[in-house]
Amino acid sequence: MASENYDPAAPAVPAVSVKILVAGGFGVGKTTMVAEVSEVTPLRTEEIISELSEGVDDLTGVQEKSTTTVAFDFGRITLDRELVLYLFGTPGQERFWFLWDELSTGALGAVVLVDTRRLPSSFAAIDYFERRGLAFVVGVNCFEGAPRYMAEEVREVLDLDPHVPVQLCDVRDRNSAKSILITLMEYLISRVQIPDSARR
Repeated sequence: MASENYDPAAPAVPAVSVKILVAGGFGVGKTTMVAEVSEVTPLRTEEIISELSEGVDDLTGVQEKSTTTVAFDFGRITLDRELVLYLFGTPGQERFWFLWDELSTGALGAVVLVDTRRLPSSFAAIDYFERRGLAFVVGVNCFEGAPRYMAEEVREVLDLDPHVPVQLCDVRDRNSAKSILITLMEYLISRVQIPDSARR
């Protein structure tokens, strides 16, 4: 996964395109992550949060949030000359979860972002990918003023399997957000190399 191995003089190799989901609860940073790492202008489907959201969307802990994704976010990042990731950020509110089945079609893996102030909002995304057998990693988005925990503490609270990578991050920082995607790709490669029986 190291881009430092890139040799511009080497023969061109067709890039492999991979579809990745960026998921999680409402307001955990999905739109920010996709926008921060995308090498193209990201596609956003954000709308202003209106009075119609009152009593429908849970704004606990994110009362300052003024917009919400109503379909998906889209971006693209080239990790190296042979690998291009197409990122699809899922909507976080429960009323838009029906879109997840469509978005997950053809996806190779996912990043589940969590907010330590609202860890229960992550359960739905984790359950979704576990039920479908879609590999995922957990990115603990370290918001300012949020409680700080070690990755293993978050793993225990979320009741994750030991092999699922958990990584602290700040999705406003491109290198930090990109690091999560590299971790996901390394995890996907390791799953191909390790038999299913050894992972249980």
